[in-house]
Amino acid sequence: MKRTANALLLALAWVIAIPAAAGAASIEGVTFTERHPASGLTLRGVGLLRYRVVFKGYVAALYLTPDVPAEDVLEDVPKRLEIEYFWAIEGRDFAKAQDEGIARNVDAAVLERIRPQMTELSGLYQNVEPGDRYALTYTPGHGTELSLNGERLGVVRGAEFARAVFSIWLGEKPLSRSLKTRLLGSAQ
Repeated sequence: MKRTANALLLALAWVIAIPAAAGAASIEGVTFTERHPASGLTLRGVGLLRYRVVFKGYVAALYLTPDVPAEDVLEDVPKRLEIEYFWAIEGRDFAKAQDEGIARNVDAAVLERIRPQMTELSGLYQNVEPGDRYALTYTPGHGTELSLNGERLGVVRGAEFARAVFSIWLGEKPLSRSLKTRLLGSAQ
């Protein structure tokens, strides 16, 4: 009987491991690929953002090259953040949240220098519906690309701006500490 139970547990563990082996991570019913084909970046972590503790806001995934340590995530390295939403959100609300998140993480001098790029990115945001997915992809020397459901909306140049915008989720004062920890792969 004990041998049968152990075999059953082993088989169950193997079945549970299949999704990871298939190259994807799922959270709250949303799947993120293990590797982003266009950028070649690898999934580092996924997490859920809760709003007011009870409501699920969105799920996110961070992609980096495997050699980038967590403490270097805001450096001038390639990175991608994908966010899939559970609620409809108006484009203008993204701009407000962006400005607040950046202001929490950079000093006044940096904020003043990147204000034009912040305005540029704010102009790209569109309304989203549940199931829509935004992605921010930073490529050194090229800039930060914003896409919605795989459609490129524009690119904003500057490494300093990229550091600031990604700091919303990954900076010293992130939107959510638990989300940051999960995105960096410290807890799955």
